Order: sequence, then C-alpha cells, then structure tokens
Amino acid sequence: MNVQEARQAAARWVAGIECEGAFLSGSATWLARDDDLPPASDVDVFVLAAEERRKLGKFRFEGALLEATYLTWERIPSAAAILGDYHLAGAFKDDNVLADPTGRLRELQSAVEPAWAEPRWVRERCDHAESGILKGLAAMDEAQPYPMKVLRLLFATGVTTHVLLTAGLRNPTVRLRYPAVRIMLMPYGRAALYERLLELLGSEHLPPGRVERHLAAMTRAFDQAARVEGSPYSFASDISPQARHIAVDGSRELIERGLHREAMFWIAVTYARSLLILGGDAPGFHEMLADLRIGSPEERADQVRAFLPRLRRVAEGIIGRRGGAGPPPAGA
Repeated sequence: MNVQEARQAAARWVAGIECEGAFLSGSATWLARDDDLPPASDVDVFVLAAEERRKLGKFRFEGALLEATYLTWERIPSAAAILGDYHLAGAFKDDNVLADPTGRLRELQSAVEPAWAEPRWVRERCDHAESGILKGLAAMDEAQPYPMKVLRLLFATGVTTHVLLTAGLRNPTVRLRYPAVRIMLMPYGRAALYERLLELLGSEHLPPGRVERHLAAMTRAFDQAARVEGSPYSFASDISPQARHIAVDGSRELIERGLHREAMFWIAVTYARSLLILGGDAPGFHEMLADLRIGSPEERADQVRAFLPRLRRVAEGIIGRRGGAGPPPAGA
C-alpha cells in the first residue's frame, strides 16, 4: 500500500463517522503520495470532537493500520497555538485535512503553512519540546510502578531527538526518532553529538547480540500482554496483536539494518509498557536496564537535564544555519 492509498482509506473511515473535523498527522504527512507506506508504520488520524473522548487506538480499515485520536478544538484554538506545538504543527504545514464541515480546519491550515518554517516559530516549537523533557522527568514519582518510572524516563530522554528534528524541520517521529535524527545530524557534522544522544539512552555500547536478547525477552512479555483485555492504559493498542509487526517486527528490522543501538529505544519502551499491562516484573527487564546502565532513573534524569544547554545550542545552530529556508537535501 502506498501513502496515497492509505490516506484515501483514512478519508473513507472518517466519512463514516460523526465528527467536527479530521486531519492526518505523523509519517504519512511527510512522505510523498506515491511512496510505499513502510510495513511497520501506521496512519495517524486526529478527529475533532466537542469534548474529550478516549483514544480509539490502532485498528485495521481497508488494509490500512489506522491510529485514531480524539482532539478538542481547545487544543488548536488558533494558528499561533498550532505553530508553537511541535506535535501538531507538521500536520498543518500542507493540506492534510480529511473532513472539515465548518471550514475551520482549512482556515487554520492556510494560516499555518506560510509561517511554519519561520525561525521564530521553529524556536518556539523547540522550546515546547524541551519543556516536554522537563515535564516528563518531573513526572517520575516514587509512588509509581517501577516500569512506569522507567517509561517516563525513556520517553523524556527520547524527546532530545525531537528538539533537534524540530530545529531541522523534520518529522519528530515516535518509534524511529533515533534513526531519523541520525540521518539529519550527519550533514551537520554532528556524529559526536549523536553518540551522546545514544549514551543518554544507554545503548551506545551494545552489540547486536545483546539487543537481540532484549528483543526476545520483550517479545515474550509483549505476547502475554497483548492477550490482556480491557487495559486502562492509553497505549494499550500499541500492545496488541495488530501492533505486533510494529513493535516486534519493526524492531527486528532495525537490528537487521545495523541500527541495533537505535532499536533499543522502542524495545525498552515496549517492554515497560507490557509489564505495566501485566502488572508484574521480569528478570529480563532488569537485565535490560543493567545493559542500559539505568541503575537509578533519577541519576539518568539528572544527566539528561545537564545535557539540555548543549542541546539548545546545537538546535539554535541548526535553525541559524538554515534561516528557516527548509531542510537541506539528502547528503548535503
């Protein structure tokens, strides 16, 4: 299935539901319409509703794996609010509207598109991403189950890549954030910085065999958790039979491509999520944390905080070098 076919399937699904508007987000909005949609990718759909609703999560529709999330208008009250939101701004950089009965979405999109690459808005989105790091680290609480504390640490640490991807006008992708920032940083001569990002994750020294071992342990936990029904967690659809090819097969594909260190982010995240759903623990989880050198999540959080001034300087350098003119060509 190519991107255009997946977009059309999403549009037909939206046409069959009641909503106040809907738009695409995620990787399908950054790829060319005739590109093949990667097998380990889903299609993100935001559905506008008058009030908060539970996330629908992942499901199959006409062969496309959709992930639908409800959004209220309060989240996108103005073009300025969208331009400063690093999660949502990319969806409005061009026309990704699927349904717009009031005309409001296209009005917002037409205002966002010409300003999206302006340095002042890129800086605001970088600030938004950095604030997400600090909030995520602050949310680590002793009263939480240990896998939740680790999960918060991993996601907050991973947002360091989003600061840089945002500065470079690239997709702040979720699962593939480390491979994506690697591709972006190399033209800027920032290989050493990339290694530091992996050090903060804890995977910079891991050989493929160790990563494969952790993938096997995660897969066992995933398959058990995927059979649990009625999980209250918002990420439950990511730990489900229909998402297995993303979490498991997608991670294996990265290892086979020589991106085993990068694969550890989603392996670790998925392992923590699976244990939260199972309500238990596993020796393999602690073995993985030992390999990532996460003896104390609090100490790793302090290291991430200490890295932020350097991260900010590099992001500003990328913005300044580009002047908001758009991404450099591949290999530049």
